[in-house]
Amino acid sequence: MKHFISLEKKYFSAQEANKLLSLCFDVKNNPRKYRLALKDKSIGLIFEKPSLRTKTSFYVGASKLDADPVYYAPNEVQLGGREKSSDVAKVLSRYLDAIVLRTFDHKNVLELAEYSSVPVINALSDFLHPSQILGDLITIVEKKGDIKKLKFTYIGDGNNVCNSLLLAFSLLGGKITVATPIGYAPDKGVLQEAADCAKESGAQISLTNSAQEAASQADILYTDVWTSMGKETERQDRKGIFKSYQINDEILRLAKKDAIVMHCLPAHRGEEITDRVIDGKNSVVFDQAENRLYSAQAILLYTQK
Repeated sequence: MKHFISLEKKYFSAQEANKLLSLCFDVKNNPRKYRLALKDKSIGLIFEKPSLRTKTSFYVGASKLDADPVYYAPNEVQLGGREKSSDVAKVLSRYLDAIVLRTFDHKNVLELAEYSSVPVINALSDFLHPSQILGDLITIVEKKGDIKKLKFTYIGDGNNVCNSLLLAFSLLGGKITVATPIGYAPDKGVLQEAADCAKESGAQISLTNSAQEAASQADILYTDVWTSMGKETERQDRKGIFKSYQINDEILRLAKKDAIVMHCLPAHRGEEITDRVIDGKNSVVFDQAENRLYSAQAILLYTQK
């Protein structure tokens, strides 16, 4: 049984991750090949957090593979509330062929996977967002080629997306620079795991508190919201702390002329990114969003093999 918890060495070899990436491209380029691939399968979607792209990509992705998606709204399941997560896992395993979970607490993903007898897919937790990163990798390869030859720069909060980017790039041997304000660096455990993996893969990981330094000669500029879901009470404080970490024309000029700009969305325009940049010629944000569909389909196929 194959869960999809994280794109990291604990769960994937570099070869396996690249095979999954190749599957994404095959699904995108040959959709008819997979149109009955999950016929008679049922896919549960437990979404405790609001979602646009992730819900749509997994719901539509399952349908395009001829599976039947079953959606659970935020208050329907309440893992650890209405009943123990272990009981939910055991019950749903009797009905479903896979469980897609979008949750606040990462321990819910791990607990569901521990007790489920069908694959569990991490569709976002407060710690990691690997399905997003798989879609991002499709976009990077499409637009810029081999990630080992590129300077990838993340500017903003050291959040779940940042954690997952570090783990994926360290696994695949990429070059990643992360710029965050003091006190908002990525998780220490993730940094240690990424550093250990980099020794084997040849990845290069750099941390800085300077957005300008990070952006210099970058091939890819990536950002995310300054205030993630669940931290809304910090928004005003964060707007002041992060104001010099905005991707704007000044930052974009420091990158290579043909650099691409990425954002996992939703965007708080005027905060972490300006309208001119997100709507400009360097932006691939909406191609990036489209690729979430193909990454979702590939993940579903991967877990059912």
